[in-house]
Amino acid sequence: MSSFKRLDRAFKSAKIIEFDDSDKFILFSDCHRGDNSFADDFANNRNIYFHALNHYYREGFQYCELGDGDELWENITFESIFEAHKNVFQLLRQFHLENRLYMVWGNHDMVYRDKFYVNEHLSSYFEPIDGSDKELFEGITYHEALILKHKKTDQELFCTHGHQADWWNYVCWRIGRFLVRVLWKPLQVVGIADPTSPAKNYKELIRIERRIKRWILRNNLKITISGHTHRPRFPEPKQIPYFNAGSCVHPRSITGLEIENGEISLIKWQIATKPDGTLQIVRLLLEGPEKLSDYIEK
Repeated sequence: MSSFKRLDRAFKSAKIIEFDDSDKFILFSDCHRGDNSFADDFANNRNIYFHALNHYYREGFQYCELGDGDELWENITFESIFEAHKNVFQLLRQFHLENRLYMVWGNHDMVYRDKFYVNEHLSSYFEPIDGSDKELFEGITYHEALILKHKKTDQELFCTHGHQADWWNYVCWRIGRFLVRVLWKPLQVVGIADPTSPAKNYKELIRIERRIKRWILRNNLKITISGHTHRPRFPEPKQIPYFNAGSCVHPRSITGLEIENGEISLIKWQIATKPDGTLQIVRLLLEGPEKLSDYIEK
């Protein structure tokens, strides 16, 4: 199956979320939440991420995670990830309880396409304090893609992880998972990166972006938002409307896309130093805002 067919299938099976200009969304991708070990890239940014997540919860945003939220190649079970980042999952649970949480699976958490696996591992957790099971993401469904559809204009934003354009990481993900667990995770100690990851392979990254852009051109310039490559992308209105949320494992920062007041923006959260030498977490606007209506389909 070609990347075009995989993207077509993801689009046809996508969950449709209707919205208007009063709705607010934050789109993050590639958190790669791990077990807080030496190989957990998310651990370096977890305080930044948690602060940003709190901000979006208080401000009434809906949360969309575009795949690879949990690092289930390096880690065998979700339970070890949950224990390492319990506060993050408890805050995500609040989004879930208020119907503001939308989750997409990527290649590193592709097991989440199995509803039985999700129900077994994510519905509840064991609380050792009182020795009981507590609800977590009861009834949650992970999707291959989302379509944000404007109620008035019918404009559609196609949101998916993007590994559909990456044959190795879509078709051979089990082999990739095996290699990461057995070979590359130990080698991270000495700084050797996983060569199967497009985030570490610039030539492959460009090829993946090119395939997604070709799909967009074949589909009437439909706005497409992905992750997977870890490279933030924000086109001008007259360019091919391919957006990328980046990742939450950049060195000392996280990036994402905000949708608010019918506009889209690329943002970054990072640690900054105040004049008195104390540290603070700040939000930076990298690109935009641009009106969604300016990205008109043919």
